[in-house]
Amino acid sequence: MPTLLVKNIHTLVTMDDQRREICSGALFIRDHVIEQVGTTAELPTEADRVLDLGDRHLVLPGLVNTHHHFFQTLTRVVPGAQNSSLFNWLSALYPLWQRLTPEAIALSAQVAAAELIFSGCTTASDHLYIFPNGSTLDDEIEAVEKTGLRFHASRGSMSVGESKGGLPPDSIVEAEADILKDSQRLIEQYHSNDPYALVRITLAPCSPFSVSTDLMRESAALARSYSGVRLHTHLAENNSDVTYSLDTFGLTPGDYAASVGWLGEDVWHAHCVKLDDKAIHSFGQTGTGVAHCPCSNMRLASGMAPIRQLLDHRVPVGLGVDGSASNDGSHLLAEARQAFLMARVREEEAGTLTAREALEIATRGGAKVLGRTDIGYLAPGMAADFVTVDLDRLALSGTAYDPVAALIFCLVDRVDYSFIHGKEVLNPEGLLTLDLPVVLERHGAIARSLADA
Repeated sequence: MPTLLVKNIHTLVTMDDQRREICSGALFIRDHVIEQVGTTAELPTEADRVLDLGDRHLVLPGLVNTHHHFFQTLTRVVPGAQNSSLFNWLSALYPLWQRLTPEAIALSAQVAAAELIFSGCTTASDHLYIFPNGSTLDDEIEAVEKTGLRFHASRGSMSVGESKGGLPPDSIVEAEADILKDSQRLIEQYHSNDPYALVRITLAPCSPFSVSTDLMRESAALARSYSGVRLHTHLAENNSDVTYSLDTFGLTPGDYAASVGWLGEDVWHAHCVKLDDKAIHSFGQTGTGVAHCPCSNMRLASGMAPIRQLLDHRVPVGLGVDGSASNDGSHLLAEARQAFLMARVREEEAGTLTAREALEIATRGGAKVLGRTDIGYLAPGMAADFVTVDLDRLALSGTAYDPVAALIFCLVDRVDYSFIHGKEVLNPEGLLTLDLPVVLERHGAIARSLADA
């Protein structure tokens, strides 16, 4: 099996159980697995490939994105949605999304994946919940596979349209029997519970205001009948979300999640901005995870999630950039910086969240939320998913005091190298897995056609 030696690392940020930061560090990799971690002097001197980073780069685990909607790269900054909160924002965008095609789903996924890779992400979960004009989750899975990104594909769904008291138009909802049948097909066709798996399937009814309680319960039962299939949805995103839950179910969002069996180590919820104290305690007790999406929460004026409180109650917390129509970008390292800043503003306390805690949420935290024990930190036996940042750049000049903290305090535009599953997918010259100009040209044409229709 091929070997790779990465040596003369300025600082190797392992995020391992001891949180070691190794000066003049090195990694030795065989195939897609890390075999040795240490200093350059301690590790082998030869390999099939040697990457000498010249004592200029930080190396850290690949970042983990726990919530996204890739298809939304086609509908950024839509005028009717620029200044709207969640429900009005959705209402403005549903008419555009119902015109999506299989090609649109595929190209939007590749653009989102490319953005994520440039920003340091090596594993991402995407929540696709709309399937118009013959689109399927297969379109996205096959497209993302070409990018090299480690991928958790979430089979989203909407089954309660406007005529039944839901938010989405009836034209874009599905029959629940069809949703469950397709969910089972996808699990059996794509899901791998093997260590280092590149594709896993999640079942993800969209939200309490777009699916029935029956679908929530039946999706949970279906997922739990297979090993390693997890559950994901939106919860307690803003005040209107809470009001809907109280008016429709007579329950707070946290109590609603409990009532349909959506608590446990195999579940994570996006946002949880308005999660109450009782629910936070329950999430911590059950190991239920949260995808924190600060940029989207600010963009839609949803509020600020209680991240310090969640962490203190041992709730698993990962980062999500959310959809590119509510961010409107997919820069995961920048998202970690926003999480760091938002926590301090929310609590009005400068020590609320440290830079290293923000990095931990973006790496180990995301891995735990996705149920991965093979990614999130750099140690022997872990997947060879790592990224590098060259310190010799304008934005990091003057950060010699603590270059690791600088990754969060400062603005890093992109990572320099990215290796996923032991494969180089990005270097200083650009993305190696796609002909990005060709993808962008076609993606732009589709976006314009949606706007002009």
